[in-house]
Parts: sequence; structure tokens; C-alpha cells
Amino acid sequence: MRKITHRWLAGGAVAAATALALTACGSGFGGSSSSDTGKLTSSDKALTVMIGSSGDAETTAVKSAVSDWSKSSGTKANLVVASDLNQQLSQGFAAKKPADVFYLSTDALAGYASNGSLLAYGDQLSNKSDFYPGLVKSFTYDGKFYCAPKDFSTLQLVINTDAWTAAGLTDADIPKTWDDLEAVAKKLTTGSQVGLGISGEYARIGSFMVQAGGNLMNEDSTKATANSEANVKALDFVKRMLNGGELKYAKDLGAGWGGEAFGKGLAAMTIEGNWITGALKSDFPNIKYKIAELPKGPAGQGTLQFTNCWGIAADSPNQAAALKLVEKLTSKSDQLAFSKAFGPMPSIKSAADEWKSDNPDLVPFLDAADYAKGVPTAKGSADVVTDLNSKLESLATGDPKSILDTTQKNLEALLK
Repeated sequence: MRKITHRWLAGGAVAAATALALTACGSGFGGSSSSDTGKLTSSDKALTVMIGSSGDAETTAVKSAVSDWSKSSGTKANLVVASDLNQQLSQGFAAKKPADVFYLSTDALAGYASNGSLLAYGDQLSNKSDFYPGLVKSFTYDGKFYCAPKDFSTLQLVINTDAWTAAGLTDADIPKTWDDLEAVAKKLTTGSQVGLGISGEYARIGSFMVQAGGNLMNEDSTKATANSEANVKALDFVKRMLNGGELKYAKDLGAGWGGEAFGKGLAAMTIEGNWITGALKSDFPNIKYKIAELPKGPAGQGTLQFTNCWGIAADSPNQAAALKLVEKLTSKSDQLAFSKAFGPMPSIKSAADEWKSDNPDLVPFLDAADYAKGVPTAKGSADVVTDLNSKLESLATGDPKSILDTTQKNLEALLK
């Protein structure tokens, strides 16, 4: 999805404005807040639920779920679809009138958690043990599990089956290693179509870092690991494919993202998340494709995952009801309904079998839950990734070690 990925990256674009709001948020809590004591506030006030929607399908599905909970619980709840979620959240916190429940991205967690704006309610969830451990790590800050992952997506290999067959390839040729990927990409490259076309950014190229045994930071984003030998090896491989001509960035193919390059037939393969299925269905319905797990790298299987959580405000006067609402919204029934409505994968293990049964062609995306790694969550990390992305644009002629050394220094500066 460009949706989740760009929502994550968007945190860097508004960081300067958001930083001012963050410094003002939560600074007047004096004494111990409800998030410190574990006691939840309670009142008869209606809940405000704020989301950033991908479109009518998502808005309708969430509105219906919130309405159903409101009717059964007797607690009024109003849904607000933000035009700029980051900005509106910041303004609400700064004014001490935040939404009670809201979408929260991984890169926004640290800033709001560190200044007391968020309720750390994760350990109070009745379904806490049902969430995938990797997603829980993405929303854990300073040892506290802050908020329930609402859904997630992973990256896998998307293959144009007509191009595959035309190149004389069979299921036996689905790449299992980097060398396999390079080989089939060469066979798929023609005068009008490149073998592999991807968005030239960390949120795609990072999957190779994980396959090599690396990532930009460790799992709890407390240590920068950007210039590790594993990451250098990953960028060296991507650079080799770029220079070989069997890999091209989407922008160099005249496309806005990998899914568009793939849909237009400019690339026989791409690396995207499960959000691509909706884009292909609506924009390129004639493209035939299949999903395969990304090939193993030197360290084995690996990919990136993207997620958001349901945040609850520390200033909410009705945290007890907010918690009950979140438990409903992350229940098996609601998450499966959301998946059918607008495509995300459930964040809970108990929904996996039914989701796989409903989506047999997409199983590789969910199978990755066991090995996918999250993007950095340190405060300010989105800014660093934005800078890295600008350098990755010229990876074909750049020096991977130098690029990663700069990113390492930038990440280390965030942790001081």
C-alpha cells in the first residue's frame, strides 16, 4: 500500500510542525496520570474516535463497527474522519481536547508516549495474548505496551503470470534465493518490461536488509544498526541488479509506485504489500498475478511489516469505555469484517485460519507474520528515513557503505 507506507513516511514531512505540538502536549499532567496508576477514567461523556481513512469502504466499515458497539454498550461514540490525521491529533493534544480513540502510526508513538499524551493500556487488554508478538513490539515504548495493533501488512513478491509463462518459467522457478531472483528478473526483462520494478525507498528495499540479517535499528528501536555489514550486503545486491538492468525503480519507469508499474505492464514483478490487491482490482483488473514469498537472503526469510494501532488519550475522561471499544474493534469478528471491506490483515492470531481460508491467494502475506520486522519507531526516525530515501534514489551510482554511514549517524543522533 502506498497508503500505509506513505502514512508512515508522512510523519517525517510534518515533523517540524508536529514537534512544536508535541512539546506542548502532556506537559501539564502534574502528579501521576491514569496511565501511570493503571486506573482508568470513567464518565458518561461520548467518545470521539478519529481515523485517517483510505476511502469510503474503510470509513463505512469503521463507522458501522463503532455504531454497533455504541448501541450495545449504551455509550455514545462519534466518528471523525481526519483530513490530516497527524496535524489534527497534534492540535487536539496541545489544546487538551484530544480524541479519545484514534489511529496512531508507529513513528508517532515515541513522541506522544514520551510526553504523557498516551494511555499505556496494552497490558489491560483482555485479548493481549492474541496479538502477533512482532506487532506488540512495534507499539512498546520504554518497556510499556501502549496500544492495540489494529491491523498490519507485509511485503511479498508479486508476479505477472502471463509474463512468467511467456518467459518459459514455471512454478519451479519461483525464486528461493537472491541469485534466483536475479536470474528470473533477467529472463523476464524485455524491451518493454523490466523484470523487477519497485519503489526506490527503504520501505521496499529494507526487505533485503532483513533478509541479510539487518535493519535500520534493533527491534525496540533503542540502537541504530544502519551501517551493519548485513545492510551493506543488501544494498550491494540491489545496486548490482540496478546496474544489471533487471531491476528499475518505479519512477524511472514513469510510474508513481511499484503497484502502478506492475499494473501498467512496465514490470513483470514487484515487491508490495497486500494493499496492492485492491489497487489492481480497481485500476488494472485485467492483470493476472500470483503472490509468492520473497526469496531468502543470506540470513534466511525476511520482510518488512507496517502497522497502526488504536491509541487512547491520557486526557480522555472515559478511558474505561475507550478500552472496551478497542477490544471490540480488535476482535476476530470486527477485524475479519474490516479485512473484507478494505483489505488489511488481522493483527490477531485467532483470525489467521479464517483469513487464510477467505484469501487463499494472499496467504504468503500473512505467513510473514512469523518473521517480518517492523520499521524504526524512535522519535524522529521518519525524518532520517526520508533522508535515506533521497540517497537511495541514486543507489545505482552511489556507495552503499557511505549512504548507510550517514543514516547511522542520523539515527544515533536521535538516541542521544
